[in-house]
Amino acid sequence: MNLFVANWKMHMTREQARAYAEALGELIDDGIPGAELVLAPPFTALEAARDREGRWSLAAQNLSEHASGAFTGEVSAEMLADSGCRYVIVGHSERRTLFGEDGPRLAGKVARARDFGLVPIYCVGETGAERLAGETAATLARQLETLRDDPAMEPLVIAYEPVWAIGSGLAATPVDSAAAAKRIAELLPTRGDLRILYGGSVTAGNAAELLGRGRVNGFLVGGASLDAGAFAAIARSGAA
Repeated sequence: MNLFVANWKMHMTREQARAYAEALGELIDDGIPGAELVLAPPFTALEAARDREGRWSLAAQNLSEHASGAFTGEVSAEMLADSGCRYVIVGHSERRTLFGEDGPRLAGKVARARDFGLVPIYCVGETGAERLAGETAATLARQLETLRDDPAMEPLVIAYEPVWAIGSGLAATPVDSAAAAKRIAELLPTRGDLRILYGGSVTAGNAAELLGRGRVNGFLVGGASLDAGAFAAIARSGAA
């Protein structure tokens, strides 16, 4: 089943999240066959975004690599699980570039997610400079090294997000995204329960084509997911 994750980033108050959830519920009624939906609101809006009918799950946008303690401003895996999260985004390019999160720190976050049954949505992707230098495959291999100690039998979601495509209006071509997804699968050969998402300027207009090349199992959607109708349309276009 294809997976569609709405990453709201730093948007939506609780009131706005409740209105979005109501609108999304009306749009999808009993759900979208062949599609698993996930909302990733800010921490403060997790409860407001919850669906009591179970038509979508919740994801957190980040977590601490520490289990608990004197870490002002951090949120633990245990807190996220207690808040009803099923997934957690780890290693988004904005966390890597703006907050300096490196491989060892991200490995700690993945481990803490596992401690409390959260499924990591682990983000990888090359910059524009790396792409031009022909270093996409090497960048993916380096970033996936972070997962070397993560148990292979556990469910895992990888989100391929070429940094140059995020919020730019430029999407990777279906050939590019399929090639990257194929390479990711090759780098994780022992993963039995692996889904690979694409993220980067996804729309309802390009969703089916991006999925049509194979090995991409859904999308991590940023800006377009802030509109319930647009997110539902993407999910319908890519459901399988």
